[in-house]
Amino acid sequence: MFTKILIANRGEIACRVIATAQKMGIQTVAVYSEADKEARHVQLADEAVLIGPAASRESYLVADKIIAAAKTTGAQAIHPGYGFLSENAEFSKRCEEEGIAFIGPRHFSIAAMGDKIESKKLAGAAGVNCIPGVNHAIETAEKAVEIAKGIGYPVMIKASAGGGGKGLRVAFNDKEAFEGFTSCRNEARNSFGDDRVFIEKFVEEPRHIEIQVLGDSHGNVVYLNERECSIQRRHQKVIEEAPSPFISEATRKAMGEQAVLLAKAVKYQSAGTVEFVVGKDQSFYFLEMNTRLQVEHPVTEAITGLDLVEQMIRVAAGEKLSFAQADVQRNGWAIECRINAEDPFRNFLPSTGRLVRFQTPHQTMFQGNVQDLYGVRVDTGVQDGGEIPMFYDSMIAKLIVHGKDRHEAIAKMREALNGFVIRGISSNIPFQAALLAHPRFVSGDFNTGFIAEQYSQGFRAEDVPHDDHDFLAALAAFVRRKSRERAAGLSGQLPGYDVQLGQDYAVVELGKEGNNRYVPVHVDELVGKHGEARITVNGKTYAIASNSRLNDIRIVGTCNGQPFTAQIERGTLKNPLALQVQHNGTRIQALVMSPRMAELHQLMPYKAPPDLSRFVLSPMPGLLVDVAVSVGQKVQAGERVAVIEAMKMENVLFAARDGVVKKVMAAKGESLTVEQMIVEFE
Repeated sequence: MFTKILIANRGEIACRVIATAQKMGIQTVAVYSEADKEARHVQLADEAVLIGPAASRESYLVADKIIAAAKTTGAQAIHPGYGFLSENAEFSKRCEEEGIAFIGPRHFSIAAMGDKIESKKLAGAAGVNCIPGVNHAIETAEKAVEIAKGIGYPVMIKASAGGGGKGLRVAFNDKEAFEGFTSCRNEARNSFGDDRVFIEKFVEEPRHIEIQVLGDSHGNVVYLNERECSIQRRHQKVIEEAPSPFISEATRKAMGEQAVLLAKAVKYQSAGTVEFVVGKDQSFYFLEMNTRLQVEHPVTEAITGLDLVEQMIRVAAGEKLSFAQADVQRNGWAIECRINAEDPFRNFLPSTGRLVRFQTPHQTMFQGNVQDLYGVRVDTGVQDGGEIPMFYDSMIAKLIVHGKDRHEAIAKMREALNGFVIRGISSNIPFQAALLAHPRFVSGDFNTGFIAEQYSQGFRAEDVPHDDHDFLAALAAFVRRKSRERAAGLSGQLPGYDVQLGQDYAVVELGKEGNNRYVPVHVDELVGKHGEARITVNGKTYAIASNSRLNDIRIVGTCNGQPFTAQIERGTLKNPLALQVQHNGTRIQALVMSPRMAELHQLMPYKAPPDLSRFVLSPMPGLLVDVAVSVGQKVQAGERVAVIEAMKMENVLFAARDGVVKKVMAAKGESLTVEQMIVEFE
């Protein structure tokens, strides 16, 4: 067994590998860029080596620097995590040549599965179901149309070197096939330097289900059940679960056995994933093989009780698998939500900056520990006060729950999301909460088109309906009442000027453009009952009890005997006197006042925000990579004005109306904040 390993990665996956290495008594070496010098993985590792500037192409993607760091520190093996160099056959081979163990598959396995066209040929030869289609590069758009007709519409046009949704088109007729081939080829050439394109049958109402495999260097391969990954947004997974609520035992067994056939065909050693597209009739076809650890591996760890990182390390050290297929377990139900630094209410634009508050929900499961299951686990590479840089992926944490069944797992996840405090940047937690509450998700009736269908107009606050909206008003009144009780208990108050508690309040829920909701609330006296109150809203009674402190963001308690977790803050940017209440993904801003004050508040005129239409504002924090206009230039509506880049995403800003540029207020190369002014028109 190794005594020291280097982790050629960053963020939560680097921390994940360190946790298992520490459990096994193995020392760890972290590598980091200049942007990551204060990062959590650097602090957790036994040693850390600086490998270059912030940009990954100058640090985490430079094999020479990583191998030099391994040699300098005496690391005998390298774990690549996922992303960066994890599926780079040359890097795996180079490690081998340098006498360093690669904690992953052999280079020839990575190479065989890295090319989408060649991998399909290999899979077919191994006896794996493949989608009807043409697996050789197509030369012309006319030929593409002819082939598409032969297969039968709809068809999928894909770039051989594509990934992450790039170089992919779906065609339903000859015209779409002709145009789709041309644009797909151009995009592939520009993005990957490889313009080979192939065509295959498009499976309608498809589900994305993958099989986890594990092989050793002695020829043993097992499958560790499946993961359901159909909840995707723009081909990026959002929620994953294990097992799948859709497939039958017979389908599970058939998919697993085919995945093992493919792994054996490429002499696969280590953990890997065989991805399938599954039709509504449970027909399944091979998509691709990921020759690395997957982001969503924790759900498999929860239901099988196996530490996949430990298994990878043991296989790389030459050990045999210690169990056979018959020993693989499937206990309970696990769900993972990816918590991303993005603003769901601004079309999921990246959100970077300092984490002013980062408090995870209470954890009972931990990385590298497969003994304490049926709880909540958080995998993250960040911490309170840390910085979310603009140079890397937007995922900042993974929230994993394990329940006895799917119903319990969903309930645990909703409660865990309620307790996940993230401030300073925006996160997709409200979106995750909405997905978990959606009737079609709860029933298991979804496919890969679910998010595009249900949120075709984007995601809005109205898309998160609360089970009981009056509970939010009751919670606001509860917190305000407890604050008044504390104020009333202060000594030294002047007679006649002391704080009066009262029992009747009005909760004013602040709406858009002055459309506020006024809710009368009655609070019953509970003399001597610290942390308790009985609140009546619209004829419903809420008996709330909580021992959380008044300055806590996260409030934990019971309502009518049922436990709840919510988040409450005093003061918002719009109104320093308002309370912000957040529960089950719904967020309200409310003023709690006396009935008379509420009457007067209703008489206050609405003050419209200033007209900013003559400015081009930055919609997200990021790097200004281009300003396409200059002072005095005439610009037409829809014309390109500027380009901002953050978290591997490029955002082009266009002029909203015709005009003449009066002032350029930001320079190329400048780091921008949200709503920072870039250009002003006359």
